[in-house]
Amino acid sequence: MATIADNERRERRRARRATPFHAITPFTLLDFPGRSACILWVAGCNMRCGYCHNPDIVLGKGTLREHDALAFLRRRQGLLDGVVLSGGEATTWPDLGDFAGQVKAMGFAVKLDTNGLRPDVVAQMLDRRLIDHVALDYKAPPERFRAVTGTVAFPRFARTLDLLCGQDRVTYEVRTTVHDALLDEGDILAIATDLARRGYRGRLAVQQAVVENDRPLLGSLPPQSRRLDRQWLAAQTNLGLEFR
Repeated sequence: MATIADNERRERRRARRATPFHAITPFTLLDFPGRSACILWVAGCNMRCGYCHNPDIVLGKGTLREHDALAFLRRRQGLLDGVVLSGGEATTWPDLGDFAGQVKAMGFAVKLDTNGLRPDVVAQMLDRRLIDHVALDYKAPPERFRAVTGTVAFPRFARTLDLLCGQDRVTYEVRTTVHDALLDEGDILAIATDLARRGYRGRLAVQQAVVENDRPLLGSLPPQSRRLDRQWLAAQTNLGLEFR
């Protein structure tokens, strides 16, 4: 017999499937390399990164229906080149693949922003040729993964990374967000070393966490006290580093 908690969970899942999107950013030239695009923000996430500056997306419910997003995209046909599926974590939405198929059928290129915890979803989207570019967040090396993400799912992330490194159908990039209370130069070097070992041939984008007094974070982190020693890092690895 279903309990009240079971019924509440089912109701939350139904509501999320009905209104998966938190918001739409109607135009960007920065988020999809080489393309003019919009961003569709999928509500919900399977990580709890303390430096996340979108707690309303991670913890909140969607407010826009799939129908609303498709209607918006129909009005942008011929005006935009691409659609970024971001979040939160887009791969947690059960209907992501079918939605991406509709977006592709409308003539848009699709970029997926992902933390990599759903290698099964990424594999299906690659097999169905539903994505054109992937931005994969390498949150932390294994020994720091739980402290940064609130999960112990590094092996699942690693499967997504290996999946992308082992294919040449779509372009992809790897990026790491740094807050000095969570990661240091040694951690970034460990990430770069692991990427090189797995055969990653791109650049590692290293970006500073955004900490602003008037913008709440998901966790209770202090303002950053220092920046990474970029010169030292660049001298320690042959992998290209791009500091943002």
